[in-house]
Amino acid sequence: MALRSSTPKSHKHALDVAHPLPRPGTARAVLGPVAVVLLIGTVFVSVYLAAFHAPRPHELRVGTTEVGTHQAQLSQGLARAVPGGFTLETYPDESTARRAVQDRSVYAAYLGKGNLLYASANGAGVTATVTTAFGAVARAEHHHLSVEDVAPSAAEDTRGLSAFYAAFGLVLAGYLFGMTTYQLAPRLTFRWRMASLALFGAIGGIMVSVIGGSVGFGALPGASLPLALVVALMGAAVGGTTMVLLRLFGSAGVSLASILLLILGNASSGGVLPAAYLPSWLHPLSEVLPVGVGVRAMQGLSGFQNDGLTRALVILPLWVLGAVAVLYLKDVFRREAPSAAQNTAEPQYAVALPVEEVGADAEPARQAGPGGLSGLGGGGFDEAAQQRAAWFG
Repeated sequence: MALRSSTPKSHKHALDVAHPLPRPGTARAVLGPVAVVLLIGTVFVSVYLAAFHAPRPHELRVGTTEVGTHQAQLSQGLARAVPGGFTLETYPDESTARRAVQDRSVYAAYLGKGNLLYASANGAGVTATVTTAFGAVARAEHHHLSVEDVAPSAAEDTRGLSAFYAAFGLVLAGYLFGMTTYQLAPRLTFRWRMASLALFGAIGGIMVSVIGGSVGFGALPGASLPLALVVALMGAAVGGTTMVLLRLFGSAGVSLASILLLILGNASSGGVLPAAYLPSWLHPLSEVLPVGVGVRAMQGLSGFQNDGLTRALVILPLWVLGAVAVLYLKDVFRREAPSAAQNTAEPQYAVALPVEEVGADAEPARQAGPGGLSGLGGGGFDEAAQQRAAWFG
C-alpha cells in the first residue's frame, strides 16, 4: 500500500528566493554596487540642486486690499521684482486679509501705503521673498515698508524647519522599517506584519509629538493628539509603501523606495520652502506623496489654524490602505488560491499507522521529521517545526 503524507508547504516571498552569488572578481560583483549607489547619489544631487540651488517663487499666493489703479500698480511692481513669482488675491478689508495670512490661504497681504502682513512661521525664505518684493513696491509708492507678523513661528523654531526635520526623521525610520521587517522575519504572517506596521506608526507618532511638542523642544506647538495622528499615518504610509516596493521588485525595491520616498518625497515636502518654489516637474509630488502631505499638516497644526489637516487625514490613510491591499494580494490571496486549486485537483490523504505496522520502515520515517510517517501519528511532530510554523506561517 502506497502511503503519502500531506505537509503544509511554506510560502515563498520575493526576498526568500536564493539568487546565485556572483563569482569573486566578476564585473557584476565589482561594478554592481558602484552603479546602484552612484545612481541614487546622482538622483539625490540632481533633485536637490534643481529644487534649491537658486529658489524663486512661482505664482506664490499673496493678497491685497487695494483695488483699481493701486492694485494694477501693485501687480506691475511685483512682476518687476520677481517676474511670474506672485499671484494676487483681493480681499475686502484688513480683517479678511489678516485671516487669509493666518490660515495660509496667502503668504502675505499688502494693505497699501507700505503696510504688509506676513507670517514668519512660513520660514526665513518666504519672509525674505515677500519683504523684498513688497519693499520695492512701497518705495515706488514713496512709502517706508511697515511689516506685521500675524502668524509668528514658535519661539523654539526660529528658522521654521522643525516640521521638515521631524518628518525627515520619521520618513527615514519608515523606510528602514519597511526593509528590516522582511530581513528579520521574512516569513512572518500577514496579520502579524500589519500589526507590526501599525505599532511602528503609533509609537513613531507619539515619539515625535512628545519630543517636538511642549513636553520636549517646543518646536512643534500644535495639539498633541492630531500631531501624533498625522505623524503616525505618515510613518505607516512610508513603511507600507517601502514594503510594497520590496515585495513587487525584490532587492531593486530598496533603490526605488529611497528615490521615491527619501529623495523625491523630502525634496518636494515643502518643509524647506513652500511648494510654490519648486520646479514645475517636482511641484505636483508635494500634493500626493506622504511626506509633503504630512509636512503641510504638521505646519498647519503648529502655526496656520490646521491648514492641510483635512487633506492629510484623507490622503495618508489611502496610502496605508493601498499598501495593505497590495501586501494582502501578494502574501495571502495569491498564496491561498494555488493551494486550494492543488488540493481540489489532487487530494492527499494522511494515514496514521502504528509504528509496529510500519516495521522496518519505522526508523527512516521517524528520522524524516515532520514530512515522514512519524509526523502523521499522535505526538510525532517535530516541536521546533511546530514553533516555526506558528511564528512564521
